[in-house]
Amino acid sequence: MKVSDRLIQMIKHDEGVRVKPYRCPALLWTVGVGHVIDQSHIKVPFEERKALPIPAGWDRTLSMDEVNAILAKDLESFERGVLRLAPNLAGRQSKFDACVSFSFNVGLGNFQRSTIRMKIQREEWDAAADSFLLWTKAGGKELPGLVRRRKGERALFLSD
Repeated sequence: MKVSDRLIQMIKHDEGVRVKPYRCPALLWTVGVGHVIDQSHIKVPFEERKALPIPAGWDRTLSMDEVNAILAKDLESFERGVLRLAPNLAGRQSKFDACVSFSFNVGLGNFQRSTIRMKIQREEWDAAADSFLLWTKAGGKELPGLVRRRKGERALFLSD
């Protein structure tokens, strides 16, 4: 199962699109739509990341075709992961899309442990939708951008 074009536009809006590499708030070299250039940098202690150079070959401006190809490849692992963790989403495009968006943002491990997934497994759809709204904090603070994103994911989840 693949995400819809609607979801791709939603993720681009929520994540932002950057054609030049930059350091995300976690000090990881990032480009495109939230793509971490070198996954091995994630294991580097936070305080040491500022010293990491931009990975070779990435100090350039990407074309939108390149950005879209990277995003499509990144989304493939989340599509597979969401279906593996919540197989009863098969054929439920909007619910699937909402869960891929959520997982793209917080990671498949957090989706696996989430109340969202537990409620989906029981097919408690309204309760699952409401559980998106529990994920609006970062660093212990509620962030307006996360509130907007989770409300959008919840609405998408309920739309089919």
